[in-house]
Amino acid sequence: MNKNQVHGIAKDIVGKVQEEAGKIIGSDSQQAKGLHKQVSGKLEEKLGDAKAVVKDAKDAVKDAAPGH
Repeated sequence: MNKNQVHGIAKDIVGKVQEEAGKIIGSDSQQAKGLHKQVSGKLEEKLGDAKAVVKDAKDAVKDAAPGH
């Protein structure tokens, strides 16, 4: 797991907590901020997933290279 995946998951969790807190206190603003953090977190996690795929492909090519 890379840092983008970890940060993304953390942002998503914080966003969920913030959204729920906004619901409890009746704050549409806090709910919206929480949803924004969740979306941002999911995007960062997906960026981390893409980076992991590229790294794995790069490693596979390197391992398959002649003389390795």
